Amino acid sequence: MASLKLKIPSHYRANETSGTPFVVDPDTTPCTFEIYPATNTLVAVVYSLACFLAVTGNLVVIIVILCSRRATLSTDIYLLHLAMADLLFAVSLPFWAVDATSGWVFGDAMCKIVIMFHEVNFYSGILLLACISVDRYLAIVHSARSHRQKRPFLIKLVCAAVWVLAVVLSLPILYKSQVGVSSNKYICNEDHDGEYDEKWKLATKICRHVIGFLIPLGVIVFCYSVTIQRLCQTKGFQKEKALKVIIAVVLAFLICWLPHNITVFIDTLVRMRVTMASCAGRDHIDRALFATQCLGFLHSCVNPILYAFIGVKFRANLLRLLADKGLIKHTEESHFQRSVRPSISGTTSTVI
Repeated sequence: MASLKLKIPSHYRANETSGTPFVVDPDTTPCTFEIYPATNTLVAVVYSLACFLAVTGNLVVIIVILCSRRATLSTDIYLLHLAMADLLFAVSLPFWAVDATSGWVFGDAMCKIVIMFHEVNFYSGILLLACISVDRYLAIVHSARSHRQKRPFLIKLVCAAVWVLAVVLSLPILYKSQVGVSSNKYICNEDHDGEYDEKWKLATKICRHVIGFLIPLGVIVFCYSVTIQRLCQTKGFQKEKALKVIIAVVLAFLICWLPHNITVFIDTLVRMRVTMASCAGRDHIDRALFATQCLGFLHSCVNPILYAFIGVKFRANLLRLLADKGLIKHTEESHFQRSVRPSISGTTSTVI
């Protein structure tokens, strides 16, 4: 079976358009990264399934939050925007599914748009999680002071600032992304040609690490560490239930995206010649980049699953909505409400 050069749907790969190889030991020949076509087919199936689950799940989350009487709570507003970000990214997955099997056939404009969706989703996702951690920190650790912070207008303003920042941080990718040719097929990636462009790429990757991951991660770790410590010191504190889904959402994000960020960081060190890599080492990094990005792509469908399995209030509000629309009997919804009533008391969140 003839092998094909793997078309990784990412701007973290070598410049296939110009044929510039990755940084390797001086005595090696230019490295190639090849994989059997069956793997591309498997990737296309995974992306298609993730798209279906993400679009369906996040639409349900958005509808449940918007139709809830508590939709103006700060946590729900953040989770609503988080679902919108995942939904935005999910609509780009079919393009990558086609790209995995047939190459990029959608033109230069769609190449820029789809990669932009990816970047905006990544930045907005972790920034919104950082905002949620700050919100929970203020609500639990500084409950009296946080009352003023829960005005819907202020929360919506923060969310708007997150979206603007995510778009601004994604502009370098929009500027450099274009369609090229590799192995007789069109590819969509970030073009780099020359020493200046390589420095540009390294700068954008370092910015992505620091602003798009390390700083928000530091905020998340600090806020939840202090919050959990406060909960452990307070007996009978009911707001601890509010952390269950949120912590699960944060852990899901880290599990899906932390491996990719670590791999990209190692790739950055190789490109900056901080460390050298043989063709075999370069090949391992390439495969790790590909595998971890697939894992990151799956994150767009994870949060609705967490809400459904962990969030008692989410299931209760979903059943109430279905009963109001006549899709299920009110007796079924009432039976569920009675069975979980102690778990859904309070005004913490629609989905928790």
